Amino acid sequence: MTNKVRRSSGNVFRDLGFSREEAENLKIRTDLMIRLSKLIETRRLTQARAAEVFGVTQPRVSDLVRGKIDRFSIDTLVAMLGHAGVRVQIVVGRLRKLPNGYRSAAAAQTKAREARPQ
Repeated sequence: MTNKVRRSSGNVFRDLGFSREEAENLKIRTDLMIRLSKLIETRRLTQARAAEVFGVTQPRVSDLVRGKIDRFSIDTLVAMLGHAGVRVQIVVGRLRKLPNGYRSAAAAQTKAREARPQ
């Protein structure tokens, strides 16, 4: 059996067949949800305490950590980060390929931060 390998577009949702617009929306929401989940982990917050910090209910935090992406809009996720004191920047521009094959500056910056010695 021969498996055909195809290079990723840089957006897993696009690769799965979502429209360009929906794939970008899902990618943005995923990135924001990951950032919130990491914030919970690094601050060692319980779901109840995270709810207070984010300005939502504990069941909403439960949905967040369980990855229930369909229950969150970009606006809601940005507001939650804002309540936590996280500065959110939105950069609008043409999509271009960056060094090392990254398709977004956020992905390249995240990778660079992870590579830095602690």
